Amino acid sequence: MEQVDHRAAVREFLSSRRARITPAQAGLPAYGGKRRVKGLRREEVAMLAGVSIDYYVRMERGNLSGASEEVLDSLVSALQLDEAERDHLFALARAAGPQRRRPRKSPPTSVRPAVQQVLDAITDAPAWVRNGRHDIVAMNRLARALYSPVLADPRRPANTTRFVYLDPAAREFFVDWERIANDAAAMLRLEAGRNPHDRALIDLVGELSTQSEIFRQRWASHDVQFHRSGQKRLRHPVVGQLDLNFESMQLPSEPGLVLNVYTAPVDSPTADGLKMLASWAATQGLTDEAQATDQG
Repeated sequence: MEQVDHRAAVREFLSSRRARITPAQAGLPAYGGKRRVKGLRREEVAMLAGVSIDYYVRMERGNLSGASEEVLDSLVSALQLDEAERDHLFALARAAGPQRRRPRKSPPTSVRPAVQQVLDAITDAPAWVRNGRHDIVAMNRLARALYSPVLADPRRPANTTRFVYLDPAAREFFVDWERIANDAAAMLRLEAGRNPHDRALIDLVGELSTQSEIFRQRWASHDVQFHRSGQKRLRHPVVGQLDLNFESMQLPSEPGLVLNVYTAPVDSPTADGLKMLASWAATQGLTDEAQATDQG
């Protein structure tokens, strides 16, 4: 994969969102007879969005150049896009504008010492920082112990989506592997819309597409998703299953980086499991200096 085909990304995203909405869901009469298209017709989307058919066809063919915020929001409404999908549509539109010749700075692969100190101060919960490509750029001791199967790959920075799709151990490690795989591809697709010129991201998507049929299918769906909070069930090789809650938080002082913290209810089996994991980490010498992001 040498570059992102922007027009194809726009075309496939809009057509896939149009295909999932029935006339009934859009509040339109279906009329009789068999429809030749899945979901809404282009002219129906144009009518719902309040634009001409020719203008919508131009957009769905991949040309969002010059589309105003009002027009984009009308598409959001017509296609019933959620928050992540709206974010993605606007990112695709920005990439089509005059600023497209000014690529964004590549997501960082390290953190300032002060950020590492914050991570190390969190002693009772696994905490780690990732960039938009899902590279692990910093971790505390408990996170290194928790994600030891991910870190077994010697490549640095370690990448969680590469682990999910290309390492057989991932299906054992992630109890809900199918959901995790869906989420990972959808999050990468969102990042690709925001930062389409990121060479490392393009290379990662190319690697995953070449080596994983499942990833190719997920990528082709053009689904996008935020990943802000939820639950993650892990089957750790040393302490067994851990049912964790997670919170993902943007770091305002480090644009492009996200802090993930995993916790468990007090006195729960998982809380006991984290204590066991901390003891195991101490015996394994997973010291604060053993960074997951060493470039080697």
